[in-house]
Amino acid sequence: MKPSRALLIALAVLFGLALPLGTLAALARPLPLLTQLWWAVLLALALLALLDALWLRRLATPQVERHLPGNLALGRWTEVRLTLQHAYGKHRDLLVFDQVPADMEFEHLPQRLALRPGETTGFGYRVRPLRRGHFVFSRCELELPSLLGLWRARRFVERSDATRVFPDFARLYGGQLMAVEDWLSQNGIRQRPRRGLGLEFHQLRDFRDGDSLRQIDWKATARKRTPIAREYQDERNQQIVFLLDCGRRMRSHDGELAHFDHALNACLLLGYVALRQGDAVGVSTFASERDRFLAPAKGSAQLGVLLNALYDVESTRLPADFATAIQQVLVRQRRRALVVLVTNLRDEDDDELLGAVRRLARQHRVLVASLREEVLDEVRQQPVQGYEQALRYCGAVDYLNARAGLQDRLAAHGVPVLDARPRELGPELVGRYLAWKKAGVI
Repeated sequence: MKPSRALLIALAVLFGLALPLGTLAALARPLPLLTQLWWAVLLALALLALLDALWLRRLATPQVERHLPGNLALGRWTEVRLTLQHAYGKHRDLLVFDQVPADMEFEHLPQRLALRPGETTGFGYRVRPLRRGHFVFSRCELELPSLLGLWRARRFVERSDATRVFPDFARLYGGQLMAVEDWLSQNGIRQRPRRGLGLEFHQLRDFRDGDSLRQIDWKATARKRTPIAREYQDERNQQIVFLLDCGRRMRSHDGELAHFDHALNACLLLGYVALRQGDAVGVSTFASERDRFLAPAKGSAQLGVLLNALYDVESTRLPADFATAIQQVLVRQRRRALVVLVTNLRDEDDDELLGAVRRLARQHRVLVASLREEVLDEVRQQPVQGYEQALRYCGAVDYLNARAGLQDRLAAHGVPVLDARPRELGPELVGRYLAWKKAGVI
């Protein structure tokens, strides 16, 4: 409990008057009547303040109910609502502040509310998570005024509510409103022309202009006495496993998101598209505090399983052990699959990475997806105007050349590499997946 502004002003006025009264008394020119009046006012104010404080201590605290979504999207504003219930017989004003967890921005807090008798009062404010994970809203803070307005009491209402912050999956679910191909094209994903036919038989139908002679089913044609063609579709029983690097090389930032968050969003984007295409999707993490493996599975529910398994995974300061991570995939994933290694290739990655990826490629189809740091491209494009800028430019060029050399060596051994900026990784991955799928590569 603390004094209000009105009480502080009243005390300041009284002590301001005490200064001339004391000065006159020291000069042997006292004003007894004014002095007695001053003491009377001071004692009355003290009595009123005491009674007002006792009344405020006995005042009941309103009940607070928080309406919090169970899931929040990283980086997106979401409304949280507070509802206050009370049994006051008169109008009361109070200040409300909800204690938002760290790593969340908020707007419209604190708020001043007017509580009216017999009414339930509520308001909303907005939060924006800055990182993924599990968050708890522990309590709400209220500031209540006293009856005479001389005091303000701070009350804490314990109200624990939990929520989980997922990657920004809202745009993934938005794709369910339209055909996958139309939605992908709106996100900047371009599909390459299909080569040849799909690998999986779909149905028989009448022969049409443009069909090749290889599609004719001669037995059905003989029975129907009209040309009948076989229709094929892309194989829908394939498996995709994301091998996600959670180590220190993924801690670089591009805008508000770290490279790891861009990589995670890209994996979820490709996982969504693959599940819509009828394929099975799984994930394996490495260089994390607790490595996780999720076996490939099909169906729309698998995207929710992926989100629940990965929403709280954070990048660490551990080095990436590619050999151990790939060995675990070989042990756990027996069936042939498309393994997408998502990492940030560095110039020091050489024989160990090459040997491990080649061993993985003997059993699975492998794609190495590497995030390119945009700051290096910016340094390379800036004009050199001094000694320090020249050193920075030469260092960046040397690093990029070594990195490009590693990618060339991987490609020379039959391991494709997708080098993309963090923001472009998702569309590039989906484009490569669809191109391979239509070409019958996977």
